[in-house]
Amino acid sequence: MDSDIQVLRSVLYMPSANERALEKAKTLPADAIIFDLEDAVAPDAKPVARGRAAQAAASGEYGDRTLTIRCNSLGTEWGADDVAAAAAAAPTAVVIPKVNTVEELDQVAQALSAADAPDTTSIWAMIETPQGILNSFEIASHPRCSAFVMGTNDLAKELRAPLVAGRANLVPHLATAVVAGRAADIIVLDGVYNDIKNSEGFEAECSQGFQLGFDGKTLIHPAQIEICNSTWSPAESEIDHAKKVISAFADAEAAGSGVVTLDGRMIENLHVDNARRVLAVHEAIVQRL
Repeated sequence: MDSDIQVLRSVLYMPSANERALEKAKTLPADAIIFDLEDAVAPDAKPVARGRAAQAAASGEYGDRTLTIRCNSLGTEWGADDVAAAAAAAPTAVVIPKVNTVEELDQVAQALSAADAPDTTSIWAMIETPQGILNSFEIASHPRCSAFVMGTNDLAKELRAPLVAGRANLVPHLATAVVAGRAADIIVLDGVYNDIKNSEGFEAECSQGFQLGFDGKTLIHPAQIEICNSTWSPAESEIDHAKKVISAFADAEAAGSGVVTLDGRMIENLHVDNARRVLAVHEAIVQRL
């Protein structure tokens, strides 16, 4: 099994200017937290939020959750200070909005190095513009990039496309980002769902994201965590089937049989690989509980 499985089913944005929100995040069952310094923080609150985000990321009080800090872009008046503060806090990653080119990641990587960030602090690139989609294969291949975060609200705005149920108008672009991420072997996270009270719509979008191949989804409210975690967790039936696939394949190999079947269906190496991944994901989830 793959021992390097990262469980990032639910990735919750938390406004870093809000002390109560930061405290509450310590108890939430999200797999990861994005301490937000960008959209969720007013300009006059950004310096305070920066300090609180850095303190939270370095506190050791969030259990085994993956902790990241979303900085403002380096082109803004806050970006350089955000990256420097994040580097000192040494989160898992800095999340950089509206990445258009691989050169922008070069600049962020240089800023992290200049601030003596540990090598373990990677970059999560937000893909939320047409240029970002077009350059997604190069961006994903950057040596410090470990994840894509889809910014579907901004992407729809840039495309002049409405946000509609089912996202048929965004699917080609979401799929392009997933392919780019898979080609570079990085994590790919789906964008947020805006209608907090529409649990049925949210569940449908989670299912769509899972089917497209995303590793998890970014969230804007704690009420969305449970559905998200459930969607990206193998069901008991999937776990049982995976065990049967692996066992049947092993038995056939031991018997020297060139043909392996289970429940009337042929099993090939790719099915065994998929089964091993299901069990690895399940094991990684159990270890987090």
